[in-house]
Amino acid sequence: MNWKMVRGRLAAVGARAGLYGRTMLWWLLLAAVTGGLCGLLGTAFHRGVEYAASLRAAHPWLLWCLPLAGLAIVAIYRLTGTEGVGTNDVLEEVHHGRGLPLPLLPAIFCGTVLTHLCGGSAGREGAALQMGGTIGYHTGRLLHLDDRDLRTATMTGMAAFFSALFGTPLAAAVFAGMVVSVGAFYHADLVPSLLAALIAYGVSRLLGVAPTRFSAAVPALAAGTMVRVAVLGVLCGLVAMVFCGGIHLAEHRLQRWIPNAWLRAAAGGLAVAVLTTFLGTTDYNGAGMDVITAAVENGQAAPAAAWWKLVFTALTLGAGFKGGEVVPSFFVGAAFGCVVGPLLGLPAGFAAAVGLAAVFCGAVNCPLASTFLAVELFGAGGLWYFALACCLSYVFSGYSGLYSSQTILYSKLKARYLNVQTNHHRAEPLPEEETPKP
Repeated sequence: MNWKMVRGRLAAVGARAGLYGRTMLWWLLLAAVTGGLCGLLGTAFHRGVEYAASLRAAHPWLLWCLPLAGLAIVAIYRLTGTEGVGTNDVLEEVHHGRGLPLPLLPAIFCGTVLTHLCGGSAGREGAALQMGGTIGYHTGRLLHLDDRDLRTATMTGMAAFFSALFGTPLAAAVFAGMVVSVGAFYHADLVPSLLAALIAYGVSRLLGVAPTRFSAAVPALAAGTMVRVAVLGVLCGLVAMVFCGGIHLAEHRLQRWIPNAWLRAAAGGLAVAVLTTFLGTTDYNGAGMDVITAAVENGQAAPAAAWWKLVFTALTLGAGFKGGEVVPSFFVGAAFGCVVGPLLGLPAGFAAAVGLAAVFCGAVNCPLASTFLAVELFGAGGLWYFALACCLSYVFSGYSGLYSSQTILYSKLKARYLNVQTNHHRAEPLPEEETPKP
């Protein structure tokens, strides 16, 4: 027996075991610190947004303070030196390691609370991804992680904060690993992201934050229902494309028409206030969770609710207010599904649940994460329906998306490498080489 060879192999096995052991210890430490911080700050943020919404409901005159809130947000971002920094910069940190400024934490926190306090139409996840990514990145720096591991730390924070706000740890972990580059799952991020998401979820639950859940009646599995859900999924993909296009169009046009950030914020805030008064309803202000709940659980939504929410959100975010686009995409999907579902022969509440997941999927280009999200929000009973609708929405939403720094690595129609940025590639008309051959 060659003992020298045996010793060499044992040494190699020991070295590999040591590498895995040290890596797991670092990931456990990163997940514990990041998850704990995101759980604490996520709870504070959740409370802040809820309190702001309740104040606005009790004092309707706050709506007319929206232009002043816009000016305050511009001032906060200029004072913190974070003007122009947003969710795309978090994705750029993962792509290129460009770093994230720590003052982004108070800037996006205060900006989002002010937006909700005065009736701007926005969600919370934009703030979640930005604050979570910043916490993860700077936790990684404190732990002296190298450049590659800092990118993993950033995704870990994204997953943890998303989980703290929505109570969906599995979807949050998968979403963080998929949203940056569609077609390349960051498997090295999965363990720390899932651990941090579970810790953040546990902290937020311990502090009294209820997870987002809906009661949706799911029909029995049947071929006819599958066909109807497939049609709804295709339509939701088109709606997602319109939603993303409307958000980006409003942002670009408002920046061109009103280059001055102060004037743009004040004008946008005034436009939202006037439009709210004209319509005589506050359904489209804030996140709109009450409307989403009514659509999913009661099967009730105004016929034009989805489109008005798009207009309000485009005006709000295009003018420079802070928040996110994901909860508005929930609103648009739920309202659209609730209205269109019965026309296809689907129960309104169930169609609203399918629409919520499918439009979200088309907007973020993450079918697997969207399916997990649907299961965590509505239960596993509709898994096959949700998966089918999300997959079809992903394909038919084209190469558009909420985040322009997101990259789509492969064609949605062929096994062909593309590596294009979202919104920088036209899916129609189809390139000749992508047209299926008979």
